[in-house]
Amino acid sequence: MASLAPPLDESLYTTDDAEYPATDKAFIKDQTGINDPDELKRHIITVQTKAYNLFQYRCIYSFAFTQTRISRLPAYQHALSLGRERDGAILLDLGCCFGTDIRKVASDGFPVQNLIASDLRAEFWNLGHELFRSTPATCPIAFVAGDALDPDFLQPAAPAVSPPEAPAPPLASLTRLTPLRGHVAALHTSAVFHLFFEPEQLQLARAVASLLSPIPGSVIFGSHVGRSTKGMWQDPFPREENRRMFCHSPESWAEMWGEIFPAGTVQVDAQLKPRVSGADSDTGILMWSVTRL
Repeated sequence: MASLAPPLDESLYTTDDAEYPATDKAFIKDQTGINDPDELKRHIITVQTKAYNLFQYRCIYSFAFTQTRISRLPAYQHALSLGRERDGAILLDLGCCFGTDIRKVASDGFPVQNLIASDLRAEFWNLGHELFRSTPATCPIAFVAGDALDPDFLQPAAPAVSPPEAPAPPLASLTRLTPLRGHVAALHTSAVFHLFFEPEQLQLARAVASLLSPIPGSVIFGSHVGRSTKGMWQDPFPREENRRMFCHSPESWAEMWGEIFPAGTVQVDAQLKPRVSGADSDTGILMWSVTRL
């Protein structure tokens, strides 16, 4: 079936996004060394076109991949503090796409040797090197491709109740995420959970919970589409078929994590940020964190 996704539109390059109101071109300028605005635009659009030919994600269509979303999340500064204050603290960016967010984490001082990114498609990580004009040598963030819902990639397990006896393996050696169970101090995932219906969202939450360190302060955080009332939403962005999306409310989101972690072991914070356009008034961006107590 032919794709129904709209053709790319260069005019969106200069349009503020309702979800995150400023494309962080300054960050990409700093990372690439491209200071000429026209050259930067051509460079970004070239990479965007290659990525959109692979998969028609909304974040690619809207230039959201140029935004440093992670730094706008309430839990971000706490995650950075873990990198400064906890010896060997690991941060995982799950669903990293081009790696824009985890590069921001590195630029803000989190030790690069303790950073790891993961995405279903390695092609996007490789396009990130093209976007930021980097190589694995100049940007030595570990990357591992795989599906977090695949037990061969991330074997299901209950949340850790005590720190693992063995140290975390070298991040660059990993071919799956299972060896990181109980070792991750901070796990960021944005624009991922809303890709799945309710049962799969619970399955994914259980999977990532198994990675979180039991040390107090360890945190899972991110953002995705949510609603003030839990339920289905018709995504207006066209694809091969009508896209119905399951959306949690802040209350149901907290209840879900309460099914995963023992009572009194985590604090869940969730807030719904209204969207200006592209959705009904009941729909917004759920910004959240789950922190070990």
